[in-house]
Amino acid sequence: MTSPNAIWELPAPLATLDVPVDDETVITLRRHGNMAGPRVILSHGKGLAIDLYYPFWSLLLDDFDVIIHDLRNHGWNAVTSIREHTVATFANDHDLILDAIDSHFGAKPITGVYHSVSALTTLVSPTKGSRHAALILLDPPLCKPGRSYVEFDNAATRAATRARRRTFRFKSREDFVELLGFSPSFQNTVSGTFELAAQATLRDCATDAGFELRCPPEYEAQIVDYASPYAVLVDFAKFHCPIKVVGADPTLPYSYLPTLDLSDMLSVDYDFLPDATHFLALERPEECAAAVREFIAAEAAD
Repeated sequence: MTSPNAIWELPAPLATLDVPVDDETVITLRRHGNMAGPRVILSHGKGLAIDLYYPFWSLLLDDFDVIIHDLRNHGWNAVTSIREHTVATFANDHDLILDAIDSHFGAKPITGVYHSVSALTTLVSPTKGSRHAALILLDPPLCKPGRSYVEFDNAATRAATRARRRTFRFKSREDFVELLGFSPSFQNTVSGTFELAAQATLRDCATDAGFELRCPPEYEAQIVDYASPYAVLVDFAKFHCPIKVVGADPTLPYSYLPTLDLSDMLSVDYDFLPDATHFLALERPEECAAAVREFIAAEAAD
């Protein structure tokens, strides 16, 4: 269980790899954990950073070859053109990253563990899961066509508006931590998350004293603006690998977009965590890690 006064200190990676994905953009991969173990690759949700998920992926380090990366214009990566900050570009980046992992670290089966928009990115990739041994998706932003799409699209519009209004610069990390204390989205996260978010999602201001968000609000909002068209495109029946979806509690008021109940999809192993929101990996890291372990073990046994 997480200590009530946890202070999260990320370990230095065993290795890093810079992957050029276009003429101006480089994505930095970091390798952690047990290099002899099964390989898992993890990425994060919009506006966040994979280092913020350390309370979750730290639980995999003893047994798994863990490779993490931020989406372009997030986390360790420099901010480049907003024009290329799209779900389609993320999907292209995703496939180039998998090529680089095989080439640099040696080819072996990869299980992808993705949250939110990184999960959606994987689902819209033309490869349809063929590059993965399995996919484990944490509350992917999906929607079926029909009446529910209207609610989903309206929620996306509201979320984009909130993102554009987000405070971008802070005098200190402490100011950011204090602000997160008032955020409904972060109220149920494990101890130490606010401070870890200050480390993972802020950088020194380029032009002034203080700190700024690593992913600018306009970039975050642009992804949400165009999430809805992609959210209806996913057909799980066409995928080439086993898929596990762990969702937020569909009975709760949603903190990002309406949670989709996939229990009627025979091609997907679907569970949800009772009382968990869209930020389930930050709220219930032990249960999310257990879901990863159990699904990988089950697939290996088949």
